[in-house]
This record gives sequence, structure tokens and C-alpha cells, in this order.
Amino acid sequence: MKKKLRIGSLISGGGTNLQAIIDSCANGKIYGEIVFTGSDTPDVKGLERAQKAGIDTFVVDYKKIIQDAKENLNSLVLPNDFNFDDIKAKQQLIKNGADGKKIEFFLKTRAVAERMLLDKIEPYKIDLLVLAGFMRTLTPYFIDRVNWVKGEHKIMNIHPALLPAFPGTDGYGDTFRYGCKVGGCTVHFIDYGEDTGPIIGQRAFQIEDKDTLDIVKQKGLALEWQLYPECIQKFAKALISKL
Repeated sequence: MKKKLRIGSLISGGGTNLQAIIDSCANGKIYGEIVFTGSDTPDVKGLERAQKAGIDTFVVDYKKIIQDAKENLNSLVLPNDFNFDDIKAKQQLIKNGADGKKIEFFLKTRAVAERMLLDKIEPYKIDLLVLAGFMRTLTPYFIDRVNWVKGEHKIMNIHPALLPAFPGTDGYGDTFRYGCKVGGCTVHFIDYGEDTGPIIGQRAFQIEDKDTLDIVKQKGLALEWQLYPECIQKFAKALISKL
């Protein structure tokens, strides 16, 4: 292939999905290369995985930004292109009628962190950004600056449930506690909502009566490591076909 997909990745923890993507790029299952791995948390295992593979890494410490803002919200230096009313109108993460100060705090602290992410990301000129266990929601401020061509999605995520069922952070746990006999995982594009973007692919597995939550998670992760690279390769083929 003349062109390889330029992939950026964001993580928050151990990076097992990141490793699956790294391996798939190395063995040719993905026509692409990961050009950076960023994290919202310092010193996580996923950064070590990336560094071992020769991938550039960086950290934007969300926790510190949030803590500093709790002490003095007015101390935040907001991006010059941040329009609070515009982002507030677009965002779908916090329901209408929620406490105004809560919305203000969330959107302003996110904008500061997301601008830092963008400053790190933009020089790489990526084709696709993959969230590989990135545990921070993204606001319209960030999304619109990555999906800069209207109608084109460039941010991909993997979710531990068969969407649209069980959005949120604990998909396998929610699936298990509800008593479902089928679990699964979903790869989807990011939009303004919580796990509401267009679905790219899904994999399902049976949940047996004897299965514990740990077993459900193990079954799900095994499928995630297969599904995510397949969906990235699907994106790569589609992009290459346009060239």
C-alpha cells in the first residue's frame, strides 16, 4: 500500500486495546501506523506499551486541571476560540435543566484540557483518532476540531456492550447485572452524545448461567481485541479507496 493510515490514540490505563492495534499494524492486518499515544493520566501501563513500540507519547493531566479549577475556576486560561454558549448548545452529555455551575465547570475545564490535547495532536496530521480505553468524555469543542470536514467522522471508540443498550462506563457490568444472556462490544464513531455515534461493528458472546462478571469481561475483551483492529482496517480501506 502506498499510503498508510495515520492513527492517533488516546488511553487512560493499561492499553490492552492499544496493544491489539499496535500488533495489527505490525503484522499488516491494519494498513496503518500509530503515530502517537496520549493519556489523561501519567505513568499508566499503556504509555509503556507505546514507548516500547517506538511510538511518541504525551500526557495531559486532566486531574490536575480539574483540581486547580476547583480551587479557582477564574484562574483557568480558556482557549481563544472557545465559545461557551455555542458548546453548551451543542453538548448532549449533561441534560438540560442541570445545575448551571456544574455545566460551566465541566465545559470550561474540558476546553482547557482538550485544547492541550489538540496542541499535541494537530502537528501529527492524523487520519483517525482511536480512543483505546480513554475514560474522558469529549465535548463539541474537541470533536469539531478533529472532525473538521462536516459529515466526516474521524474519532473512533470501543464500548463494552451491544449499543444502544448499556451506554456509559460499565457496559459489561450493566449487561451482567441486568441478567442478559448475550453480551458484546461495539466500535462506533464519536458524536456529541454518550456512546450514541454511528456504529461501525459489533461482536457478541453467550453469557452462561455459571459465568461471573470477571468471566464476562474476559469474554468481552477477547472480542474487543479482534473487533477494534478490524474496524480500523475497514476505515483504512475506505480512505485508501478515495485516493
